[in-house]
Amino acid sequence: MLQFVWKRILYGLLVLAGVIIVVFFLFNILPGDPARMMLGQHADQESVDVINHDLGRDRPVGVQFLTYVNDLLPVSLHERNDAESPFYLSSDKYAPYTTLLSVGSKSVVLKSPYLRRSYQSRRKVTEIIGSAFPQTALLAVTAMLFAVVVGVSMGVVSALKKDTWIDRATLVLSTLGMSVPSFFAAILIAWLFAYVLADITHLNMFGNLYAIDDYGKGEYIELKNLILPALTLGIRPLATLTQLTKNSMLEALSQDYVRTARAKGLKPWRVVTAHALRNAWSPVVTSSGGWLAGLLAGAVFVEYVFDWKGMGVVIVDALEKYDFPVVMGSILFVCVILIVINLLTDILYGALDPRVRNR
Repeated sequence: MLQFVWKRILYGLLVLAGVIIVVFFLFNILPGDPARMMLGQHADQESVDVINHDLGRDRPVGVQFLTYVNDLLPVSLHERNDAESPFYLSSDKYAPYTTLLSVGSKSVVLKSPYLRRSYQSRRKVTEIIGSAFPQTALLAVTAMLFAVVVGVSMGVVSALKKDTWIDRATLVLSTLGMSVPSFFAAILIAWLFAYVLADITHLNMFGNLYAIDDYGKGEYIELKNLILPALTLGIRPLATLTQLTKNSMLEALSQDYVRTARAKGLKPWRVVTAHALRNAWSPVVTSSGGWLAGLLAGAVFVEYVFDWKGMGVVIVDALEKYDFPVVMGSILFVCVILIVINLLTDILYGALDPRVRNR
């Protein structure tokens, strides 16, 4: 099992290394001058050169890449005395950090990854992500819980009612849910539940987790604004989990141990929950982990439609303003989340099915 875990960690690190290389070179060959964006198109060339020097964009691309990787690594090499060095150890960038080893003017330090600063606001990218990601995580987890509970329930009922009108209706709904694009579904659900049926649902078409009190008492949490985005985001995994649960249940119900349990006189609900459903969980768990990772990365359109202030809105806003450090940092952060979730899913799947560990 330990060898299996280390192999999955190695695969994840290789994927992350590939993403870092692609993201850096992609956003460094795109047109656009960050100094012009920060100072305005009518800024003089001297001011532009000063900003580009401060950002390190006047150095060779290879040096810029090494500096970028050095900033990302938790254990990295830095210069302590040469302020002109691209590897200069600045407390403004890396605070807090711990010096592990010093040799002459060079130091090996332990620090948190540095994702640079926003071109527009000059805030650290980690601060921007830190304020936006919790809302995306809440949205994705809520959507996934909704998809798992409803999808597994529908799948079990569909398997037990095979070839009835309930099974056929479930199939139609699942196919529809998998085929409708998230962006279109978000607009349709917002229009239906927050406009046409607004007098019944009392839901808002747009809204964030935090709302401003009309009487000047500050912000308060408005959980009802979470309902429509979570419903929209959960439709596609719900449809997939419904069919996956149904197929797994049908396979489990045809096994000898289920027939033996029925022959022993166990109650039907006991046979379903304790025997069939328990052994049908493995593919459902694997798919749920993959979908949760996908929801964290793919909530951009849903958040944008419902004006949910998460990572999606941050990324779209940064792209519109050519704020490359925010976009690059957000992509890398989401990539790390995907790798961690997939790693945990593989470990859990390996624990549930020992055959996986031998692959």
